[in-house]
Amino acid sequence: MKDPAISTTRTLALWLITREAPAEELPERNHGAFGVCEKLRKSLSTLAGAAGYRSLISRALTLAQKEAPSLRRMHVKEDGTLEFSIAQEPQQDADERQREGVVLVAHLLGLLASFIGLALTLRLVRDVWPDVPFTDMNSEMETKS
Repeated sequence: MKDPAISTTRTLALWLITREAPAEELPERNHGAFGVCEKLRKSLSTLAGAAGYRSLISRALTLAQKEAPSLRRMHVKEDGTLEFSIAQEPQQDADERQREGVVLVAHLLGLLASFIGLALTLRLVRDVWPDVPFTDMNSEMETKS
């Protein structure tokens, strides 16, 4: 049986990524997770400090690399931003980059929720994306009219 919390964080991650950079608009060398993680970095660094955010995103990346081995090309810089290793970057289509981004962002959200709770995680997400279509992370996406 699938864990509903994992499914919900992946749904939220996909929504955030498509909101920031729809797959068809991603340049070949860009990645869907970059915009989401950068906005979360700015917000979460205020809460947890730069080192705290770097630790969180580093752990999320390590977990995501187990599901999406091609993410091994990505690393976390000292300031917490993400970067690709250019030498190892093979050609990828936009759907694959988006899927990898969903895996990474879902792990970041999941770790954050395990540390500060679901309600505060969603509140932090709403601070950055006020129109996020979730009432809480235990629910399915709402239908917005």
